[in-house]
Amino acid sequence: MEILTRRQTLAGMAASAAALGLGAPAIAQGRKITLGALSFTSHAGTFVGVEREYFKQAGLDVEIKFFQAAQPMAVAIASGDVDYAVTAISGGLVSLADKGAIKVIGGALQEEAGIDGQKFLVSDAAFQAGITAPSMLDGKSYGISTAGSSFHYMGAKMAEAEGITLQYKPLQKVGAIIGALKSGQIDAWSIVPHIAKPLAGSGAVHIVGDVVTYLPDYQVTTVFTSAKNASEEKQMTTDYLAAYSKGVSDYNAAMIARDGGDEGENAMVDLLHKYVYTDQPREKAAPSIINGTMRLNEGAAMNVASVRDQLEWFQSEDLVGKDIKLDALIDTSFVETVGA
Repeated sequence: MEILTRRQTLAGMAASAAALGLGAPAIAQGRKITLGALSFTSHAGTFVGVEREYFKQAGLDVEIKFFQAAQPMAVAIASGDVDYAVTAISGGLVSLADKGAIKVIGGALQEEAGIDGQKFLVSDAAFQAGITAPSMLDGKSYGISTAGSSFHYMGAKMAEAEGITLQYKPLQKVGAIIGALKSGQIDAWSIVPHIAKPLAGSGAVHIVGDVVTYLPDYQVTTVFTSAKNASEEKQMTTDYLAAYSKGVSDYNAAMIARDGGDEGENAMVDLLHKYVYTDQPREKAAPSIINGTMRLNEGAAMNVASVRDQLEWFQSEDLVGKDIKLDALIDTSFVETVGA
């Protein structure tokens, strides 16, 4: 996998702006935009960009709107209620892109060998019955938010690799899936580490595998916007991505490279706690925030090969039209790409 340095990232951003004839700074100060997010550490680029005023410095007056799942966020982008968002690619998002409403313009979170990523979990009941690995889930129930969600994709790719069959249970929201797994109403699920590890620590569920085993370099989440913003608001989109990318670089430096040591990590935890695990005291939230550390894509670089694989899977499952082309879904003009 290609890793871009911050210098390369910023140079790429500048080159993109120059190619578009946009020059250096920006738009009129204080242009209002709404950003869609989940209360996950994987959205740290947005949260850091707000708290350290990178969006403000780019002339953007940002409001964050929180969601419980990917599909409603895609609908909000298509309707114009949200300008930019970070979330997993879903079948609904692909269908909206096919209708000319949405474009994926960058990458956000990506699985990477050597960095703790998303986990496969089983209920305590399933674990006590002897299920200690994903390969042992044949015929068992598997929680997803909706058909065509990232949870569905991860489960299906694992099942395909293991030669097993899963029984998918759509439960709409992450909270509902957690409740069903803890109570034994479903047997298994997959989720980011900052949720997986505390659940496993409680003893109510058990970690039995890693998503990266089955999906190396999986582009877990992407940055997306309306097709109108991508085509008609190129300056605003370029400025948004540059500010977001500064937040990403700060997060990676503090939590992955640990450039600032414990002090830098603690400062980042304090910042993220304003948005993640807000219902818990800092001392209880901190381990979960740290457990959720995964590298975010520098410069919002996009793994096109992974996005293509996701689209082809949706099509193979008849979740989206088989004639949808990759370029209907993505716009690669704003960021560096990998695996194109």
